[in-house]
Formats: sequence, structure tokens, C-alpha cells
Amino acid sequence: MEQRKHWWNGSWGPLARRDVFLRVDADQWIVEQRAGGAEGVSRWYEFDSEDEALDVVRALLADGEGWRELTPRARPYQD
Repeated sequence: MEQRKHWWNGSWGPLARRDVFLRVDADQWIVEQRAGGAEGVSRWYEFDSEDEALDVVRALLADGEGWRELTPRARPYQD
């Protein structure tokens, strides 16, 4: 499974933190909605297309303010 994107609501602590992940596994797109940080509770959604998955991501991010993308940017190769 490959993680493609990660969003965080900008809040710290197990009661306030929310994360949304976009992952792909072969031809299956997976959205994870997590509440409470690494030890929190997750809800999983599976889709056949990236567009369907991104529609759900947009809906999940619309539930509050302060969301920021934490996805690392690709870096150019250097010797």
C-alpha cells in the first residue's frame, strides 16, 4: 500500500487531532479518516477510482477549518 496524501486539522492532543490519508493498493483507492492521533480510531473507505476517493476527502475536509496537507514534496535527485 502506498500513501499518496496526508492532511491534518492542525490540532494537537488525542481529543482534537484529526487526520485524513489517501492511499492506493494496486487498483484500490483507500481513504482513512483518523480521530485521536496515531493511537486513535480510524474509519476506512475503499474506492475503485482516485476521483471517487478525492470526492470523499474533500467532503471530510469540509467539516472544519485549519486543515493542512502534510504530504512530503518530491525532491529532485542530487548526487
